Amino acid sequence: MAEAILNKMPWGGNHEHPERLLTREWLVTNGLGGYASGSVAGVATRRYHGLLIAALPTPIGRTVMLSHLGEWVRLADRRTIRVAGEERPDRPYELPDILTEFRLEMGLPVWTYHVGDAVIEKRILLPYGQNTVHVNYRMISGGQGVRLILRPRLHFRGHENPVEQSYDEPCRLHVLSNRFEVHSESNAQLPPLRMTLLGRDAQLVLEGGNFEEFFYRVEASRGYAARGRVWTPGRFRAELGPGEECTLIASTESWDTIHALNPHQALKAEHARRERLIEQADPAARTGRAAELVLAADQFIIAPFSRQADAARALAEGDQARTVIAGYHWFTDWGRDTMISLEGLTLTTGRHAEAGYILRTFLHYVKDGLIPNMFPEGQNEGLYHTADATLWFFHAMDRYVTVTGDRLTLRHAIPTFCSIIEHHLRGTRFNIGVDHRDGLLKQGAEGYQLTWMDAKVEGWVVTPRRGKAVELNALFYNALRLMERWLREEGQEQHAQQMAQHAQRVYESFNQRFWNPQTNCLYDVIDGEGGDDAAIRPNQVFSISLPYPVLDPQRWRSVLDVAQRLLVTPVGLRSLAPGHPDYKPNYDGDLRARDAAYHQGTVWGWLAGPFADAWLKVHPDDNRGIEHLIDGFAAHLGEACIGSISEVFDAEPPFTPRGCVAQAWSVAEVLRILVKCRHAMAQQHPQHQQAGAGSEATVSSWSAAAVHA
Repeated sequence: MAEAILNKMPWGGNHEHPERLLTREWLVTNGLGGYASGSVAGVATRRYHGLLIAALPTPIGRTVMLSHLGEWVRLADRRTIRVAGEERPDRPYELPDILTEFRLEMGLPVWTYHVGDAVIEKRILLPYGQNTVHVNYRMISGGQGVRLILRPRLHFRGHENPVEQSYDEPCRLHVLSNRFEVHSESNAQLPPLRMTLLGRDAQLVLEGGNFEEFFYRVEASRGYAARGRVWTPGRFRAELGPGEECTLIASTESWDTIHALNPHQALKAEHARRERLIEQADPAARTGRAAELVLAADQFIIAPFSRQADAARALAEGDQARTVIAGYHWFTDWGRDTMISLEGLTLTTGRHAEAGYILRTFLHYVKDGLIPNMFPEGQNEGLYHTADATLWFFHAMDRYVTVTGDRLTLRHAIPTFCSIIEHHLRGTRFNIGVDHRDGLLKQGAEGYQLTWMDAKVEGWVVTPRRGKAVELNALFYNALRLMERWLREEGQEQHAQQMAQHAQRVYESFNQRFWNPQTNCLYDVIDGEGGDDAAIRPNQVFSISLPYPVLDPQRWRSVLDVAQRLLVTPVGLRSLAPGHPDYKPNYDGDLRARDAAYHQGTVWGWLAGPFADAWLKVHPDDNRGIEHLIDGFAAHLGEACIGSISEVFDAEPPFTPRGCVAQAWSVAEVLRILVKCRHAMAQQHPQHQQAGAGSEATVSSWSAAAVHA
């Protein structure tokens, strides 16, 4: 099975533009929200890069513990060769010319280095459910042994905190045999970082503790502090001969937990876990790109370890707390992203129990008819400034019940969902509520960005969209129709009829008010601060894509034609059509420049999902066209975060990936649509589909275009 999910990036040395290895990143997660991540080159280019970013209980949150490693190999002739690159403020970056291949093996990163006559493989693993990292080195060939030298660099800081955060106090180091504990002198709340090196003649050479300064180039390009100091106690060393291996383990867990599995057992256990993920997924998701995305999806589903009250409450009810990290590296769990992602991340992948855990977890957080928009890092209480996340909750529950048949969860949820509808009918926070003149849903509060187009910098709300937004009313109509059906199925006919009446009024008003004959598509917002907004945005696609479409079917083709002509790209949909005065082709620069472009043209990968749903309603036999729509993501799996899908892309060729390097709803929606198309093609052309499934390589090499774009 391991060979079935393998991606290779051959590398021929410095003549192949070494700086491109700085823009390719890798990510390994631990199921708690913690992670390890870095550039393929081994250089820490972001504040978020590190070999152990631990998920610690509130109020601490995710914390950089082991920032990165200095790595050297000393040959028999006493030459010392640097293995991984690094970048200092006072000297240019240099990449040692020894990397010959980087690959993902079952989604886990593996580097191959040729050092003299020795070939050494490096692997990084985070045992699932632990704040522990294993960095393993193995000599797979070579005539003579080498000495491995590792210098751990530590910077105990919140992963959101700037790299320049003051770090002037040395740490306390406790040593017992080959166990080393590093304690922060300035933050007594932090657990110690425990380290050990397992290998032949392994030892730590203490050097009294030293500070070193590094340069983080991505932070500089984004307008943030880019010089930061780290602390090192000294250097580990071990002898490595042909066929031998050694492993550096760093952890915030107890020593009993650390030694519960040796490195070989930990790797075997993680491979077995990942094989089960593939085997339990939808049969159409077990090969090729879809299988890679099943493993990518696993990175976002977490037990919210930092919010221990969630875990305690769930256990008391016989459940387990689960939520969805919206994106790496800087997002926490967001209500909107969770509900949009739920089908692709959990139902397409066969993780039905976890889907139920997620939905029941969020039921506890409903307040004033809303679910939280987000949970800030290191906090237990959510923020509720969102108008659409709660409406997506209805959609997620519908998809869950349709796939699993879990009527018990639905029955328990119906009273809460009825309360949500009532709050929307009479009005709730942030002026979210129905305008009783036409039955449409309105929203808007000064200083808040309540729709998914939520960019805000300082006091500037970039796309406020106050008024009656097109997708909110599509979602509201869908929620009302779902409630009508659920209540009728539960024998509550009178209440169901009330929902039907509200839905019918929304339908009639929507089709009367939102159609713009000048553009042959829909207004983005009506009754807004500046009247009706005719900007052509992808939000109108939801009027067709949802299970209960609010738009008159006679207008579907026209809306899709406009969207296809102006918004569709190889990696998703533009957030605003070119030609609009606010259109921005590039998402780059400092925070203000990026936020100004965030929803003003920037391409969003997740929007490929609803567009595909809408397209297949109008063109039910055109599955090939939809597969072509998501073909652009195949090459993208070899750039940015290898094996995952970015948050956003520039609006014009070459559609450079931007934002979070791994985004939950991007992965979820591309995976969902890919599987949906495979099923449809299998039904329409079973013989052709069988041949096609076999022809898609299960061992794929990234094309030159993907590696060197």
